[in-house]
Amino acid sequence: MLTGEQPRLKIRQAVVVEGKYDKIKLSAVIDAVIIVTNGFGIYKNSETADLIRFYAKNRGIIILTDSDTAGARIRGHIKSIVPEGEIISLYVPEIFGKEKRKTAPSKEGKLGVEGMSVQILRDTFEKAGLLCDESELHEKITKQDMYELGLSGRADSSAKRRKLCSALSLPENLSAPALLDALNALFDKQKLFDSLNGIADERKD
Repeated sequence: MLTGEQPRLKIRQAVVVEGKYDKIKLSAVIDAVIIVTNGFGIYKNSETADLIRFYAKNRGIIILTDSDTAGARIRGHIKSIVPEGEIISLYVPEIFGKEKRKTAPSKEGKLGVEGMSVQILRDTFEKAGLLCDESELHEKITKQDMYELGLSGRADSSAKRRKLCSALSLPENLSAPALLDALNALFDKQKLFDSLNGIADERKD
């Protein structure tokens, strides 16, 4: 039986889900970057699309949309906008029912990602063999590092983040938390500082 003492599963790839409640549920199961499409909002949100492409190219993405028609359409759209990189499809089982926060079942009557039990979600990742190898783990960049680098909590932090994103070919309007996730996908702490020094040296030249 699952207990709260079980550690979250470390996943290398970024995981793409449909909604914020899916993200909340999944955050109790995995330690990974989780990107929310806001349902069909992904069709019009170029920044989210750019972020998905970035992770697909640099670390790979796992698509975990609901097992209904809408989820299949969103999954297909994501695949169509990612020209390169790793894409892994995971599927939650088809279970009929209603999420607790909703007043009625979905149109097709199936539970989405948020309606799955923690154990089912855990099993989904474990059985797919997606756990991160310990050799891939490195010292993570922290919120405190972001502050000390001037990338958060300062009057000019937003401008500094845009400049850094531009230098690293990232979407330019990333929030501090989103940039922190992206930097941890690219660098360990020392490599980040080395890269920032390199960028500073280039500007001096």
